[in-house]
Amino acid sequence: MLEIQRRLGEARHVVVFTGAGVSAESGIPTFRDALTGLWSRFDPAALATAEAFRADPALVWGWYEWRRAKVHAATPNAAHLAIAELARRVPVLTVISQNVDDLHERAGCRDVIHLHGSLHAPRCFACARPYDGVLDKVDAGDEGARIEPPRCRRCNGRIRPGVVWFGESLPEQPWRDALAAARDCDLLLSVGTSGLVMPAAQIPRVARQQGATVVHVNLDPQPVEGDDEFTLAGKAADILPRLLASPGR
Repeated sequence: MLEIQRRLGEARHVVVFTGAGVSAESGIPTFRDALTGLWSRFDPAALATAEAFRADPALVWGWYEWRRAKVHAATPNAAHLAIAELARRVPVLTVISQNVDDLHERAGCRDVIHLHGSLHAPRCFACARPYDGVLDKVDAGDEGARIEPPRCRRCNGRIRPGVVWFGESLPEQPWRDALAAARDCDLLLSVGTSGLVMPAAQIPRVARQQGATVVHVNLDPQPVEGDDEFTLAGKAADILPRLLASPGR
């Protein structure tokens, strides 16, 4: 821990790369969690596709609206707050997230790079125009609700969730920005991510290839290689505040 704190205190550009484990500590279900209530009949991965939306848009939209309601009911945890505090302590901080919620922003982070889109930025399934209407309020406890998606004001197409579904490419500009930050940083914190979801999992590898220190923060220890890679096992909400209590900045 002390060596990581020293390197963090000397860092010029820090990248924080977050995954579902960070949001899970705020009570937001991950794709690995078994669904409950009426949603228990469905595989989350099967709902997160364009094909599923075409086949049953009310089912898929209802599920994503339930997820959005869960996010709305959640609050940033100590890990989110520590990352926002880190932005005030280092010369440059870039937050790259695989999460589709807004907890980083609500904790105080700015210009978060969302590799997998956002629940809060729906768009037209037909013409891709961002939706500028008001989304209905959904009860987070209303599991299994089928909700007909709103319509696009330009082409009358159905509005879809603004997330990256399985089989879709990452948004080009966020992906380019993420790679550029990974290549430029001298320390990367990989927090709450399994490192299995491609191509996002390339981000820590790119940073290492450019000579950056990489620190994995996860519930389970991660395999490391060399003197510039570290693993810290435990909850992000416990470990990140401890990292900030450093003899450095």
